[in-house]
Formats: sequence, C-alpha cells, structure tokens
Amino acid sequence: MILAGRRVVLGVSGGIACYKACTIARRLTEMGAAVDVVLTSAAGRFVGPATFEALTHRPVFTSLWERDTDLAHLELGQSADLIILAPATANLIARAAQGIADDILTAMLLARTAPVLVAPAMNDEMFAHPATEKNLETIRAMGWSVVGPEIGPLAEGASDRPGRMTEPEAIVAAAERKIRASSGALAGKRIVVTAGPTREGLDPVRVFTNRSSGRMGYAVAAAAYGRGADVTLVSGPTTLPIPFGVEVVNVETTADLQEAVATALADADVLVMAAAPADYRPQEEQQDKRPRGDGPVDVRLEPTIDVLETTRSKRKKGSVIVGFALETSEGVQRARRKLDRKGLDLIVLNMANEAGAGFDVETNRVTLISRTDTVQLPQMSKHEVAERLLDAVELLP
Repeated sequence: MILAGRRVVLGVSGGIACYKACTIARRLTEMGAAVDVVLTSAAGRFVGPATFEALTHRPVFTSLWERDTDLAHLELGQSADLIILAPATANLIARAAQGIADDILTAMLLARTAPVLVAPAMNDEMFAHPATEKNLETIRAMGWSVVGPEIGPLAEGASDRPGRMTEPEAIVAAAERKIRASSGALAGKRIVVTAGPTREGLDPVRVFTNRSSGRMGYAVAAAAYGRGADVTLVSGPTTLPIPFGVEVVNVETTADLQEAVATALADADVLVMAAAPADYRPQEEQQDKRPRGDGPVDVRLEPTIDVLETTRSKRKKGSVIVGFALETSEGVQRARRKLDRKGLDLIVLNMANEAGAGFDVETNRVTLISRTDTVQLPQMSKHEVAERLLDAVELLP
C-alpha cells in the first residue's frame, strides 16, 4: 500500500460536501494511511463521527474538551505527514487565515507544523467575495496548497462559477503527491507516458485498430504524478477519465503518436511507451464509404511507422526509455531482442495468451526486463504494476 506508514489528518468543516469527505477518508485508508478525522460541530450535523470511525477504524476528534484529547490539537498537527481540509468552508478559511483558534480544528491549524492541503467548498457568491479571495491569498502565502473549487452543481442549483468542491479522487491524488513528492526520486522529473491504441482509417467511417483500453498507460501516468513528477500523457482514443494533474495530448493515428512523442522527448527525463500503436494501415484511405452490399473488399496494408525507432535521435541525454512488448510465444527472448534493438533501458513483457493479462482487463501479469535483470511479477492490478514499474525505473543506474 503506497501510503503505508503515513499519517493524514482530515479536517472536515460544515458544508453539504461533507459527504465527499467520507470517500476521501475511505480511499486514503485503503492506500494504507492512518487517517485521523477532526470534525467541527457544524460538520457533525451533516455526517456523524460514527461514519468516519467505521471508515478509518480510528477515533474521531470533535472537541477540545473531550477526555484524553486535551493535547490533541498539538499532537495531530505536528505528527501528520499532511493535513487536508475538505470541505473547507468560507468560515473555516477565514478563521484559519486570521489565526483564530476557537475549536479543535482551528487550534490544531494554528499549532501545526505539517503541510496543509485545502479544498474549498461554498456558494459561488461566497467564493467570489473579496474577503474570501483575500483569505485564500493569506493561506497560500503561509505555504498552504489549494485544490479547486470547480464549476458544477451546488446545493442550491446549477452554477457557471467556481464553488463546488473538487471531487474526492482528485483531492486524494493531490494529497498523495504532497506526501510522496517530498522523498521520491521522480519528484520534479518530466515523464512522458503514451497510452491506448491508435486508429488507421480505411474510409471516413471504418478504422483499423486493436483491443488496447489504455488502462496501463493511464495507471502509469497517475502513479508518476503521485510521485511528484510533471507528467505528459500522449493518449490514443480511450473512454478513460484523465488522471488529475496530468497534461494530455490526444492523438489518433500512429503518425500522430510519433509526432507527439518526438516533440515531448526533447526535455523528457523518462518515456514510458505503454501505447499500443496499430502495426498496419491501409495503403490508401478511401474518400467515400463503400456500401457493404458491394461485396468483398480487398485491402492492401502497409506497416506503420516505428515510433521508438524514429524518435531515438530526439531523446534527451541520460533519459530513461521504457518499452512494452506484447507477445504470444518466446516472450522473454523476443522482449530482450527488442530491448537491445531499440536501445531501451527497461521493457515490460505482456503475454497476450495469459488469463488476467494484456488488453481490456483490470489486471496484468508482466515481466520487467532490464539489461541486467529479469523480474516476473504475479498477477496484480494495473495500478500496482504501474507502481512496480516506476520502482524499477527509480533503481536503474
């Protein structure tokens, strides 16, 4: 679990977005963090302590005057790896900015030494008010980080201005980055990840493509962002949500992919080539759709461009290049030949005929092959594979 041994304080103030804080608490706990929840009295009117205790398996703090919590406001804020305020109402932000300490949460914030991540949530008029803007400037000047808010439906109805709290998964991604970037070898590095299939047109309607879902590349991009890297994701057509904090360049054909990779490589410290480019394309793309009733179609195919081979000269000196190999037989031997032929530092071998691996599934079973080592991993989620892959990248000489 990537946050095992870490401690997070989740401060929850009184707004309708309190229900989202439950998801944040659950997700961070699943990632291995010890999550201590601090509820304001107003927050307790929306979601009670019992809910957070069930999600975190830890006691919840609600008052300076509870038994055994007389110094909690000191210990919590000084022992945590991160404090998250979600939702952070206009009232909480104002009190924190002015150094008011009239409950356990604001007293903790005044005494804290841990970094703070703030997720504002309020009515759009309240967020736009000059007082709120000034208070946000104050907490940013104190070194606190702010994520959101977003434009979207509010409790009182639709709005076209910011006020809605950022979604839990994005807040968790920002929190993971704050925690892990302080000690990660990839923090501040620029990583380019390719993902998904490419499509080659037969006519204005039909395409040649493959079964790639893009899940593996998207998982690598998200994991790299969580480690503090600046990530560019070059993506073929997928239906996946864009990972929080990741810059996306959308491509269609293998030629588009080659152009995007060549551009991005100039200042990339790491390239992870997880995309599955189409290997062939029609020699000619028809201008009109051919009716099915016209009978059989003879299509002459030609190889598409080799992205890794044609971008070798664009690589930044000292950069790390990771390739993928999808094989059906002689996997390790073929992968090693590809490693040598394309000048890769690491290659990830998939066997397409193994259950729970390859295209369009949530799990994978891969072998990590470097110039000096071969490590076969058991079946695991693609997010876990992404973490193990980046572990291997960090260990490369």
